[in-house]
Amino acid sequence: MAGASRSGHPRGQAARAATDAAARYPRPRQAALPRHDDRQPSQLTDRAQPAEPQFTVAAPNQAWTGDITYIPTSEGWLFLAVVIDLFSRRVVGWSMQPEMRSSLVIDALEMAWLRRSSDRNATQIFHSDRGSQYASHEFAQVLQRCGITASMSRKGNCWDNAPSETLFASLKVERLHGQRFETIRQAKDETLAWLLWYNQTRMHSTLSYLSPVQFEQQWA
Repeated sequence: MAGASRSGHPRGQAARAATDAAARYPRPRQAALPRHDDRQPSQLTDRAQPAEPQFTVAAPNQAWTGDITYIPTSEGWLFLAVVIDLFSRRVVGWSMQPEMRSSLVIDALEMAWLRRSSDRNATQIFHSDRGSQYASHEFAQVLQRCGITASMSRKGNCWDNAPSETLFASLKVERLHGQRFETIRQAKDETLAWLLWYNQTRMHSTLSYLSPVQFEQQWA
């Protein structure tokens, strides 16, 4: 891969890269939820935990979920925000920035909204954790403008954001494991290539061993 080096056993190389990154950069922290949420009660759904996670939806664009992860480079952290359609597990929006601000998640949501041409009359939910980026007034305004209802995990209960966590784990194991990026640009290029491959090609057992794009095409 351009801009990334591989040497020695992948597991050992990855451990050394993680140690170097930890020494060079402090671990990024997600800011706590603001004391007063700017959203009105009608805009915020605080769901109790059911007996089992409920991720099954009947059609595209009914329920989206989003989350943030980070990738170390020699220039600093690269933050990745995604929007996943829970119907097909397709990544319908993403944003990559060197800082973890509200614009990171806003850009990912706006990309998803523009690409999917959602019906304003449809009932749509966006689920996330309680991170300050998703709880910000700016993000709430975008949700309201798009006619999307916000849903947030209860404090300490992140189980129902499992699709995002699974996506990030796959990205790091299948593409980023054992790599060390000198620049943020190199990390962006590698991450984007994987996201496109994931949507078009990667098979899912939950989708009858089809890729997200193939699953949506079959449904249509």
